[in-house]
Order: sequence, then structure tokens, then C-alpha cells
Amino acid sequence: MKLPIPKEEQFKAPAHDERVTSKIGLALAVTFTTCFVTGLLSHLIQHPPEWFFWPSRPVGLYRVTQGLHVIAGVASIPLLLAKLWSVYPKLFGRPLVRSLPHALERLSILVLSGAAFFELTTGLLNVAQNYPWGFYFPQVHYAVAWLAIGSILVHVAVKLPVIRRALSRESVEEPPSTGLSRRGFLRTTGLATGVAVVATAGATVPFLRGVSGLAWKTGKGTQGLPVNRTAAAAGVTWSSAWRLSVVTSRATKTFSLDELRALPQTTAELPIACVEGWSQSATWRGVSLPVLLNAAGARPGTAIRVSSSERSGLYGVSVLPGEHTADELTLLALELNGEVLDIDHGFPCRIIAPNRPGVLQTKWVTKLETL
Repeated sequence: MKLPIPKEEQFKAPAHDERVTSKIGLALAVTFTTCFVTGLLSHLIQHPPEWFFWPSRPVGLYRVTQGLHVIAGVASIPLLLAKLWSVYPKLFGRPLVRSLPHALERLSILVLSGAAFFELTTGLLNVAQNYPWGFYFPQVHYAVAWLAIGSILVHVAVKLPVIRRALSRESVEEPPSTGLSRRGFLRTTGLATGVAVVATAGATVPFLRGVSGLAWKTGKGTQGLPVNRTAAAAGVTWSSAWRLSVVTSRATKTFSLDELRALPQTTAELPIACVEGWSQSATWRGVSLPVLLNAAGARPGTAIRVSSSERSGLYGVSVLPGEHTADELTLLALELNGEVLDIDHGFPCRIIAPNRPGVLQTKWVTKLETL
């Protein structure tokens, strides 16, 4: 027996009211815009064009922006599900296309839904460091983000009259219903969003760590600090013949580990802030970059290329811009939390710079080259 196709006007539940849809859509626009802006910022820091500037202070700024990126992404999940539940009766509206604006609206919804689900799903899998795909996550995630934000702008432009009418309309008495009221549905959505945020935000918000049951990595790992990539995974081993090379336009100077320890040492409390959203502060001790560059005959404030003994990874080479090499808190770290660096944290030495993504805090450093 063939079941009849329902009509849009048959869906009477308050959750499908345009005021509910508009309010959830407004919240979703805020979280998605936050995700987009902070994600764009992270991309620019890791792949900076010539015009881009990123300061070394305050030391925890990237920790905040990337934490917001992941928290806003988590908050977007229940909001997106609630928004789709609110509008799904429109799938049964007839005719399918009524006008050019209506066609644009439907197309923007299709692109927006696909891009949003892709961004949130791959973002969550990236947080878990689970990559069941064959593409390079940062590039594709970045490209689809532009599709998502573009389709949001088109969708809002097309629906603006409806949104303005819905948000400006005075509250009216709801008709009797056996389901959740408008306020009940909105409160439930808000509660689900809040629970999702609190359950995960401890990865980057220290005072929530006691209640964030789904927070990942923070506080775990060797020397009290999480490890994304171990020395074994990177194929790195230690040899007593190791030397650090500092290459300048004039000469190359090498330092043994003992010679680095003999230089003036600086201790700093700095966070590791990972692109996956977790962050953790630690006490680092080592040679500040200005001291090291002066010892090698180079001028602090000069950009340097940092090379690791890791050969197979995507982040075996990074560039420290001049504003970081001039900052005394940018360290070639030799110790972590009062102990000699564990090899998984970059022994014999690693870069730890203020206000930088963790992927650019290069471990197992073998060469510094002025640019």
C-alpha cells in the first residue's frame, strides 16, 4: 500500500514555527561565524601571506581563538540538528520551485546543509585525530568553510524578510499542542547546546576540566603534557653526536647540548595550544631565541627557518617570524616542568614560542636558518 505524501501545512507542531526557526538560525549564524573567523585566523597563522601579522603577545591569544573555534563548532551540532528539525516540513512544500529567489533559497540550503555537516563531522574527527579519508584535512576543511559561509550569506539574504518578520512579531497565544511548546523546544535546544559545550570545553578552559567528561587529552601524557606525535611515530632517535646548527648569512655555528645548557637560561610559563582545540600550560626552561641568535652572530628580530630531525611529517619545518625571534619568551626549550625534555616532547630541544599553534612548536630541532 502506497502511503500518501504529507503536505507542508499538515505539520502543526510549535517547533516548526518560523519564530523558532529564526531564533535557532540566529544562534547558528553566531556559532558558525565564530567558527569561520577563528578558523580563518588559524589558517593565516599557519600559512601566512606577506601582509599578515601575528603578534607574540599576549602569550595565550591563540589558545583563546582556537578554543573558541572548537567550542563554537561543538555548539553548532545541536543547533544545526534543531534547525533542520524545525524546517524539515518545507521539504514537502509544493511546487518545488516557486520563483528565482525560492530556487536560490533551496540551492543555498542544499549547499549549506552539506557544507555544515562536512565541516562539523570532519572537525570532530580531527579533534579525535581520526582521519578515515584520503585528502589533506586542513586544505579541504578550509575550502569547504568558504562554501559554508557563502551559502549562509545567500540564505540569510533570501530569508531576511521572513527573519525580520519572525523576530519582530509580538508573542501570540500558541494553539493547543501535544508536543513541546515553542519555548520548550528552544529551551531544550539551549540546554542540549550548553551540555555539549560544558562536556567538551574543559579541553581548553581550565576551570571546566573537573566537569568536562568528554574533554580530550589535557592533563594526560608524559611529563603532564599531552603528546600528539611521539618520537617513535616520527622515526626520531637520539645520538650523542647530535649538534644544533645555526646558519646565518655570515657563517654556520654549531652547539652541543652541553654548550646550549651553558648559555643563559630563561624559564617561562607558556601554553601549548593545539589546532585540535586542547591546550595546556607548562613551565619551560631553555635558551631564549634572542640570546641564541646573538651567540651565533645573528640579529634578534630576524625570521628563521626551523628544521627538525623528523623527516616524514608535515610539520618538520616551520618558520618563526621576526616578532617571535625578538621576544625573550620564545625559547629553544631544554626542560619541561622541571625535568629534562622527554624525547616525545622534543629532546634534545624544541621550539616553544608564545601565541603559536602547537603544530608550529617544532620538536627535535636540528637546524635554525636565518632568512
